[in-house]
Amino acid sequence: MIPLPLLRHQIDDHSYPLLFATISGAHLYGFPSPDSDFDLRGAHVLPLREMIGLQTGAETVEHSGFREGLEIDLVTHDIGKFFRLLLKKNGYVLEQVFSPLVVLTTPEHAELRDIATQCVTRHHAHHYFGFAETQWRLFEKEDPPRVKPLLYLYRVLLTGIHLMQTGEVEANLVRLNESAGLTYVDELIQRKVMGAEKERLTDADLQFHARECARLRTQLEQAYAASTLPEMPGGGAALNDLLIRLRLKTG
Repeated sequence: MIPLPLLRHQIDDHSYPLLFATISGAHLYGFPSPDSDFDLRGAHVLPLREMIGLQTGAETVEHSGFREGLEIDLVTHDIGKFFRLLLKKNGYVLEQVFSPLVVLTTPEHAELRDIATQCVTRHHAHHYFGFAETQWRLFEKEDPPRVKPLLYLYRVLLTGIHLMQTGEVEANLVRLNESAGLTYVDELIQRKVMGAEKERLTDADLQFHARECARLRTQLEQAYAASTLPEMPGGGAALNDLLIRLRLKTG
């Protein structure tokens, strides 16, 4: 169960007005443990006076803390930085914009979601290639290896494949696996959710998952090659217009 009142209290302390705040991390991915912290991500709006002077406001605001025993990690980017990231092959910001776990929203957030659909390109696959390589290195270094980085690896590979095939951003591994049909992923999710993620994986497990991850990476490469998504992002003019309107509202 997501404690929305507690999460809203965390964002109430933000230094700047927020365009939106959503939940990322294990809760978004569909495999939170009982002790998982809450990762809040979003975009804030620096007032015009903090953009045009010599001393500018914070482009990124980070704040972590505990509320009633829950660890909450909040990271937001100013809309100028956030919109620039949207126009690059950055899967993180796409997942934040489209996260269905919304803590705070605005009419402009809905407008941003519409614009962000135009920002998706086939080259977002490179984000997921890179993320997968990072997760595999983390997994290999662990002694003993844990379930958590392995789940992140499968999540990112299946998200990338789904994005290339459909143009839709889906970060929830449970839903992704409804079509992928990988029974071992369901088993790993169950171990993570039940708090058994630190159980040691056997050598046979490691060999099996190495083969499966290599197979899914090849599938992502094939989906990238066959993708009919645009080469370049659209929506730049609409993002610029939204940025100007939001800045002018702050005075």
